[in-house]
Amino acid sequence: MPPSADRFRVVPAAYVIFLRDGGSSTEVLLQLRAGTGYLDGYWATAAAGHVEDGESAFAAARREAAEELGVGQVGLTPLTAMHRTGGNGNSIDERVDYFFIATTWQGTPRIVEPDKCADLGWFALDALPEPVVPHELRVFELLRAGATPPILMYGFPPE
Repeated sequence: MPPSADRFRVVPAAYVIFLRDGGSSTEVLLQLRAGTGYLDGYWATAAAGHVEDGESAFAAARREAAEELGVGQVGLTPLTAMHRTGGNGNSIDERVDYFFIATTWQGTPRIVEPDKCADLGWFALDALPEPVVPHELRVFELLRAGATPPILMYGFPPE
């Protein structure tokens, strides 16, 4: 039976965090959003996007890495899931985000969609550029602290 129009829905998305050893610290690959209409001018996870109908979060993560960075054969390790809300009652702002760490990949990450990405760079986790998309910044802060829980809440009142 199809869901009723008034039933609660969430929008799923997959994020791929690319890390490398930066010598004195761990570095993360970030893109500068542009031309998307959502938080343009903010730094964000280098590869991320919506999970399509009938697609797993793993498949979406690999697809986004190929589409946005031109890399393939991405090995993924789940990091955390984030249930977040805009708190405004709009279903588009009810999200479940799946964050993965890229363990391996083939190719060199590059800007593949220049109409959506103004810059791409590696940054130390303890010296991120500003501004960073707020809910993604929360994940980077926890990752840096070595304290990323399996499930995060974002935008909800404290329990």
